[in-house]
Amino acid sequence: MRISQGAPGAKVLAFGGYQPAEIVTNDALSKRIDTSDDWIRTRVGIQERRIAGPNESEIDLAVQAGGKALAASGLSSADIDLVIVATCTLEAQIPNAAGRVAHRLGIQAPGAFDVNAACAGFCYALAAASDAIRAGSATNVLVVGSEKLSQWVDWDDRATAVIFADGAGAAVVGPSDTPGIGPVAWGSAGDKADVVAIQDRRSFLYQEGQSVFRWATTALHPVAALACERAGVDPAELAAFVPHQANLRIVESIARKLGADNAVVARDIVLAGNTSAASIPLALSRMIERGEVPSGGLALLLGFGAGLTYASQVIEIP
Repeated sequence: MRISQGAPGAKVLAFGGYQPAEIVTNDALSKRIDTSDDWIRTRVGIQERRIAGPNESEIDLAVQAGGKALAASGLSSADIDLVIVATCTLEAQIPNAAGRVAHRLGIQAPGAFDVNAACAGFCYALAAASDAIRAGSATNVLVVGSEKLSQWVDWDDRATAVIFADGAGAAVVGPSDTPGIGPVAWGSAGDKADVVAIQDRRSFLYQEGQSVFRWATTALHPVAALACERAGVDPAELAAFVPHQANLRIVESIARKLGADNAVVARDIVLAGNTSAASIPLALSRMIERGEVPSGGLALLLGFGAGLTYASQVIEIP
């Protein structure tokens, strides 16, 4: 089964992922805050998460993931003419991440911009990359989701410290005679923007967990179904379902409602935590490395998070 779209366009050539070396277990967190391994596993499904070192930035993470995706794609840095980085955790907004990542990877004079759609950022960036190729504005695009959430988390706040982590994931997108990236279904709920927020540069990340949980488990499965409809794909045909790794209970709830009974469901949150814009490409890169999903099969991506923003599309697995 192929994705149905009006014209040939773009496909993902390869994925790459990167996690920092430092592992923070639930038991380690329980020594600092009032929590336990059982409490965290029951409520969010996380066993451990990775945290970047003090001298390791989201740019460093992005370069590692982007380099892996580029190597796996078979292209060289000279073949890339657009770089898009999805991130919401830069310490300073100027200069952007994309230009710096491109320079570090030896990509000469590409178009370069960042996308801040928080945890939906990778799906937004992937849609922009696909459309740029289809419109003739780019030939090959490097798309990276990279986050260093640890620098915005209050590690004495149980509501956020147990959830968020650091990491990066990337994809190389190129032209295709047959569509390999379906039309995006995206949107926002700005009336709920205050439920996940950083108020100012002196503040930590704040999240109303129950509000986010209710919204995600009730409002998002129709978005995922719409992405399948726009791609001309029945959910039963999916080989993989890769939603943003926000909370294991959210992931499993959306998967049940979607009815993708034959799909392998990403559960990367267990060992990676919530890495925002990095979570989808990081999870899928690891699924590909482990041989859990077939090359040429169809995967449904679903990003959602602060804003509140959401986006979903069907892609062909490289």
